[in-house]
Order: sequence, then structure tokens, then C-alpha cells
Amino acid sequence: QAVVDFERLAEHAAAFQGHDVGFCCLGTTRAKAGADGFVRVDRDYVAQAAELARAGGCKHFILQSSQGANAQSSFLYLRVKGEVENLVQAVGFDRCTILRPAVLLCKRQESRPMEWVTRQFLGVVARVFPTAYSVPVETVARAMVACVLQPGEEKVKVLENKAIHELGKA
Repeated sequence: QAVVDFERLAEHAAAFQGHDVGFCCLGTTRAKAGADGFVRVDRDYVAQAAELARAGGCKHFILQSSQGANAQSSFLYLRVKGEVENLVQAVGFDRCTILRPAVLLCKRQESRPMEWVTRQFLGVVARVFPTAYSVPVETVARAMVACVLQPGEEKVKVLENKAIHELGKA
């Protein structure tokens, strides 16, 4: 494990050397970082980390994105997620897997009252429609690992929420 300064990520290129697989779950919120900070973290830092990973020998990059990601979206969050997906694909990994989970169900240390209310509601909905609107973070993590363990021919594979649920149970 290496701690890096994302503002000077190029200075930490050695931390990205010699890894066959890269996992990226980096992200923040607009509320926490502001619009510019959100773009810097969710797009710029991720794209730069992917470039460093590829230069360091990474062959398979796995990116956690978001349901609805679309570089043409009028919503900042979805547009940035779509842009970073395109940037990561353009890096030229042998394999690139993009996971697009819906609302992540997890316990957070920080207080996000509206997210807490949403998670409570979606937790109930998930009992009836388990793959529609949410996914536990543990399921996403298992799906990410399964992506590495299962052979794949596709250069780019995009997994939507239902596929994440299925793969996360395997």
C-alpha cells in the first residue's frame, strides 16, 4: 500500500509500477469538494492514475463508475463519470472493465442525512427489487475481484447494476 499526493501524482509513478491489475474506486461528492473539486477528483485524478498504471505495466484496469454515466449528460455527476470512462478506455489497457453500480449501500463515517434517508428507503425497495436501484458495496467488491478471475476476450466490458449483482454472487 502506498500513500500518494494526488495533486502531485506524477511524482509517485513508482507506486504504479509492476501491477498486472488496477482497481479504481476513487471519488468524492460535489457537496464535499465543490464542482471543480469533484471534476478534479472523479475525472482528472482517475484518468492520471490510469495513465500511470498503464505506463507501469498494468494490463487490466477495473473502474467503478456510476449507473447512468454519459459524457453527453447535462448533469455534472453523470457527465464526469461518462468522460472518465472514455478517458480510461483511451489509455489502451489490454482489458478495461467498467462497473456502473446504482446507489451504493454502505455505512459511512461521515454524516450525509439525505443519503441516509435514501439508503433506508432503497434498503426496503431492495428486498422486493434487489437489483434495480441499489447494490451493497461488498457485492461491488466481489464483482470487481470476479472480473479479474474470470477470463475475458472483450477489450472493454461494461457491467450495469444487475450484472454487478450477478457477478458479485458468483
